[in-house]
Amino acid sequence: MGANGPILIVGGGLGGLTAALALARRGFAVRVLESAPEFGAIGFGIQFGPNVFHALDRIGLRDAVLENGDSPPAVLMVDALDGKEVTRVPTGASFRRRFKHPYLIIHRVDLHNVMLDACRREPLITLVPDAQVTRFDDRRDGVTVTTQDGRDFGGAALIGADGIRSRTRAQLFDDGDPLPNGFMGFRTIVPMAEVTADVQRDVVALWAGPGFHIVHYPLRHGTLFNIVAVFRRSGHAERGDVAAYRAELERVYRDAYPTMKALLAMLDLSRRQAVGDRDPVRHWHKGRVVLLGDAAHPTLQSLAQGACMAIEDGVCLADCIHFAGGDFAAAFGRFERARGLRTARVTVESRYIWDVYHAEGIARDVYWQMLSERSEADVFQCLAWLYDGFQLPEQAVPRVARG
Repeated sequence: MGANGPILIVGGGLGGLTAALALARRGFAVRVLESAPEFGAIGFGIQFGPNVFHALDRIGLRDAVLENGDSPPAVLMVDALDGKEVTRVPTGASFRRRFKHPYLIIHRVDLHNVMLDACRREPLITLVPDAQVTRFDDRRDGVTVTTQDGRDFGGAALIGADGIRSRTRAQLFDDGDPLPNGFMGFRTIVPMAEVTADVQRDVVALWAGPGFHIVHYPLRHGTLFNIVAVFRRSGHAERGDVAAYRAELERVYRDAYPTMKALLAMLDLSRRQAVGDRDPVRHWHKGRVVLLGDAAHPTLQSLAQGACMAIEDGVCLADCIHFAGGDFAAAFGRFERARGLRTARVTVESRYIWDVYHAEGIARDVYWQMLSERSEADVFQCLAWLYDGFQLPEQAVPRVARG
């Protein structure tokens, strides 16, 4: 456990649990503080590029995750106005040969349960539900956090993995709220047997239109169908006003291809979310406190990399702490150097791709032509920087004696 107690992690999401597992496998005691009454996840789908498997291998969860997920044959982009395919990323045999790992779609609840089960089997990890952390105190020789119900927890260091609206970040930097980009989104999962739209059901498909898009793909071995509808907000409906939400969707998607309207008809409109991110920054830590995942570098969904980046963060941070030999300031600085440019590129490229998806007028025609001209080799080369994974900075890698 060390002289100053366990490492504290605020947030029991994918990044926090990955960090806990990776640290425990390095011999560190960890206490994960989750604000919800129980550890769990919201029940929607996640897409994973092959880069996530470099991290999952390190914490021993590759096989369990693969067992619970599915590998689609392709990721398609379709014109939302005329229903014609614009481009595709083949994710079958040629994709696996190039990137060594599959493209995966998985139910978030299933992934979360795989991680939770692994944490519960690990004696060095303590999971504490119903612990809403309201503040921390960095005392230089350790950190103490205080929960909403008045409890205090002490530890050697604090990892803020508490999401895009991170309270840890707010206290650490006081740099304001996330940046909304003017779009809203609805998410729905329906039984596959109830899908009436004429769509290809075994692929990931994105229907891109001027100011709106829909993504859909199967889950749980083809028994469920995940739908995400996103659009540039044009009205000012009150929260929870389903009738107003429906009227706004009908107005925004009025020129969409009929298949999209059939998908919209299946949406649960009881809850919608604003879309946004943050401008990238170079530093995510002060003293014994560090951020990871969406608390550090939230991104738009364009590259489907938010969860991947959080999982990569967790493994990388554990390595940096291990190799720093108890010097948390050095570990956290090394973590920033290892992850800063990669996560910033995800944020910046996601914004660019978001604009491509929602382009209008002749700019849209130009983007569609550019995308349609790409060969399979071109597509794979464009994705290599991301899907090939990342390396720790050389100073964080132990030297191997050579004979």
